[in-house]
Amino acid sequence: MRRYVLPYLWPVITGVLLAILVLLLLPEQLPNPFREPPTQATSPTVATPPIALNPVPNRPAPEVHQAAPLSRNQGPASYSHAVEQAAPAVVNIYSSRIVERDQHPLMSDPFFQQFFDDQGSDATTHHRMLSSLGSGVIVSDDGYVLTNHHVINGADEIQVALRDGRETLAEVIGTDPESDLAVLRIDLDDLPVIELTDSADVAVGDVALAIGNPFGVGQTVTMGIISATGRNHLGLNAYEDFIQTDAAINPGNSGGALVNPEGALVGINTAIFSRSGGSQGIGFAIPANLAHSILDELVTQGRVIRGWLGIEAQALSRELAASFGLQTPQGVIIAGVVSDGPAAKAGLEPGDVLLAVDGQPILDARATMSEIASIPPGTSLPLTIVRSGERMNMTLEVGERPLPAVTNDEELPRPRGS
Repeated sequence: MRRYVLPYLWPVITGVLLAILVLLLLPEQLPNPFREPPTQATSPTVATPPIALNPVPNRPAPEVHQAAPLSRNQGPASYSHAVEQAAPAVVNIYSSRIVERDQHPLMSDPFFQQFFDDQGSDATTHHRMLSSLGSGVIVSDDGYVLTNHHVINGADEIQVALRDGRETLAEVIGTDPESDLAVLRIDLDDLPVIELTDSADVAVGDVALAIGNPFGVGQTVTMGIISATGRNHLGLNAYEDFIQTDAAINPGNSGGALVNPEGALVGINTAIFSRSGGSQGIGFAIPANLAHSILDELVTQGRVIRGWLGIEAQALSRELAASFGLQTPQGVIIAGVVSDGPAAKAGLEPGDVLLAVDGQPILDARATMSEIASIPPGTSLPLTIVRSGERMNMTLEVGERPLPAVTNDEELPRPRGS
């Protein structure tokens, strides 16, 4: 019996010994289901070449119409006055794109070509038109229109239809994928313009009206309230500060207006949470103040200028904090440093723990990312870090965040429930 078992026993023993040897010498090469993947907290994860800056356009900032503060007295029985104030400035946007697709490989076979004489033997590609539907808001007498980036992304032609029946082609002034906003311009006379309210004064419980073109049925008004403000951590955009509303928002409402009971713009409708694709009472709008600031930068600078550190950050768990000698999981671990970025030039290294920025402790990585984005490039920024158990202070010169690489998919993006 032993004679038959021994030839099989030695390979098993050899395999076990090799496995033990690998565990001892190369533990980091083995998959670890408990290892936390790095998350984007304050900057892009890969090295980006220097930005080739386009000439700054010689355009003045748009003059928007500022609304008076909302009067929170007894509510009206009808909101028809608010609709008449705001609805004419809300437009329908039809974006289209022509794509070329290679012909199926079987079409090169003469046997199959005989069944498709109209296509000809030389045809190798064919064209088709893709279209996307959304909404927009006229915000200045100069014809500037605010909408969502995902409504017009990759479009070859953008058509704008006004409530009064006029239609025209629009020019793209600029887009900001990281906030999902875009600015168009139309050349028409006597344009209806919406007034912008100070969205910092928006309160939970305020009545809100959503105006747009859901499902292409025509301009539609829905009513709800402001459900929450300052919503973030939703994973929709890189920079999030949403107003939440239960006013019905559906596909086609993207880029439309969320207005108050006096018809002033509160926000730009952007997205919903939905399991069915239709409205379930959880919609999100970009606040008017943020939309106004991005409008000004896209018109005057041609892009949105944001501060940037050039690091890849990972959340700090309690276990990791204890391993670094920290009493609380405050701050973020620097998992990577962008080559030739601001952090690399300042001497930050992977493995450092970033505890504070400009004297403010890091309690929320995404909130810190937004704060850094608002710092003008070239500003000297004090940082507090922990390296090898030692607390250190250093100063970093804030850089300009590289523009994100925008790819045009074959299909136009479907409005995200908006």
